[in-house]
Amino acid sequence: MSNYHLAEINIAKMKGVDINDPIMKEFVDNLDAVNTLAEESEGFVWRLKDETDNATSLNPYNDEQIIINVSVWENIETLEHYMYKTFHSDFLRRRKEWFQKFGKAHTAMWWIPKGHIPTLEEAVEKLDYLQKNGPSELVFDLRTKFPAPKQIA
Repeated sequence: MSNYHLAEINIAKMKGVDINDPIMKEFVDNLDAVNTLAEESEGFVWRLKDETDNATSLNPYNDEQIIINVSVWENIETLEHYMYKTFHSDFLRRRKEWFQKFGKAHTAMWWIPKGHIPTLEEAVEKLDYLQKNGPSELVFDLRTKFPAPKQIA
């Protein structure tokens, strides 16, 4: 049993001028369903949300076109199952309809002690570190994964 959970942040730059742009309508209309699916998925621990139950109003980059998601999972396997083996995968496949090519790393993952909830600032710093330095045991991406730290006896 691990003493660690997996935290992740992902960001996307919308094709719309903001979340209310008509081009974003289908994506927005399904946000609650996708978020509920995450919360009901095996291995889900926590997700960042505001008073509207999602994170679309949070704007750490001061850019109305960028939306973020921060969540915590028991491990990489449960996160990947949610991403690729559920209704969420339809939205991954169709992301070009709503989002621009970002160019640099848009997903960062890192191990946190069980019970720790990452702040938005911490998540943004982790993504920034990954974009500047590439994947390592400190922060990594979906292509280059690192196992949870070893247990201390």
